[in-house]
Amino acid sequence: MSTLPLIAHHSPDAIVAWRDSRPISARQFLSDVDQVAGLLPAGRSVLNLCRDQYHFAVALAACIVSDRVSLLPSTHTPEMVRQMRHIALDVFCIADQDAGGVDLPVFHYPDRMPTSAADRMIPNIDCEQVIAQVFTSGSTGVPEPHLKRWGSLVRSVRAEAQRLGVTADYATLGTVPAQHMYGLESTLLMPLQSGGSLHATRPFYPADICAALAALPRPRLLVTTPYHLRTLLAESGAVPAADLLLSATAPLARDLAVEAETRFAAPLFEIYGCTETGQIASRRTTRGAAWQTFADVHLRCEGETVWAEGGPVTRPTPLSDIIELVDADPTRFLLHGRHAEVVNIAGKRTSLGYLNYHLNAITGVLDGAFLQPPEGDDHATGGIRRLIALVVAPELTPTALMQALRERIDPVFLPRPLLFVDALPRNAAGKLPDHATQALLARLQSPTTTDLQT
Repeated sequence: MSTLPLIAHHSPDAIVAWRDSRPISARQFLSDVDQVAGLLPAGRSVLNLCRDQYHFAVALAACIVSDRVSLLPSTHTPEMVRQMRHIALDVFCIADQDAGGVDLPVFHYPDRMPTSAADRMIPNIDCEQVIAQVFTSGSTGVPEPHLKRWGSLVRSVRAEAQRLGVTADYATLGTVPAQHMYGLESTLLMPLQSGGSLHATRPFYPADICAALAALPRPRLLVTTPYHLRTLLAESGAVPAADLLLSATAPLARDLAVEAETRFAAPLFEIYGCTETGQIASRRTTRGAAWQTFADVHLRCEGETVWAEGGPVTRPTPLSDIIELVDADPTRFLLHGRHAEVVNIAGKRTSLGYLNYHLNAITGVLDGAFLQPPEGDDHATGGIRRLIALVVAPELTPTALMQALRERIDPVFLPRPLLFVDALPRNAAGKLPDHATQALLARLQSPTTTDLQT
């Protein structure tokens, strides 16, 4: 049986986490894991609702050492919780705050843990052990589970750390939830598997992010998203120095990457991956558009489908994105959006990702997204079906924004209507759930709506 350790810290006094500028040692972490594992109720499937990143890490590790499986859906809506109960009849949840009326048995994370003075052996985990199920949206609306095995996850985050130069000296702050695949790998497992440390909080507001980052020792890493990064830079004056910036969930505009590197005085990398494969590639955005796969990962083209295989990808997996290999090199590629986001209008083709990139690159746009019209909703001009755009740009007029778009994209893709809003309904990972955008769109297009539009 092949095994890998639960954490990669070589000393009981090594720092695993920071809370209120105080360190939490590997000794204390392992003690907390043992305590929680010994208190968990019956049931092998666990919905981890802990908001504190350290509590989440302890709960996840307690499930691992007790051979339980953590269910990690993208949201915790009542409907999603019902789906989890359907997928796993024995599911219960772990929560460190009010579970918010979740219709499941609740195990409350202990308010206090005993201070540990005894050293504990670091558990070795079977590489084939399933430690989590993550979910994608199925075509029928039922979430599709994807099993995550310990060995594959560890190999993935170790490859990430090697690519980025993250060592045991690094302290990591994340603005993305650990329930999300990107957050799980980059804000939690990478620190644990590089011997580094994580911040116990997940700040949201720019001032809180800056304060938490400044409180960490250097070298320090900020793991974030384009949305969080754009808001942080727009609303903050001086920002604390960092040593590394990491972004994912959507392509990052080069201008934003340049500004971030300049103001944080740190290199910025983007991570590419998906729920099915985990993270498999990176790029330094200011150095070029091409992505480089992680060690031993390569891509293979079959018609319009590109497959990822090798390294932490345990079996060949089709990717949902439109990918172009650079000079037929299976380790270097360009990303052109998702197959599901391809737009064909009047014989011309583009992707929503490409349009969103150019919309958000316009000076004065704080956030924005193109949408395809809902089924049965024509939005036709001259017989051409038009796209819709939602935008947060309080300093721009509709005329100025449309002119800026004309300079960047083909006129056939210009949005009709262009809707100005106060904010987009992004989730904690910075993504736009389809149901939320469609609900916002329906409200904006109602006869009583007064939002500015063209």
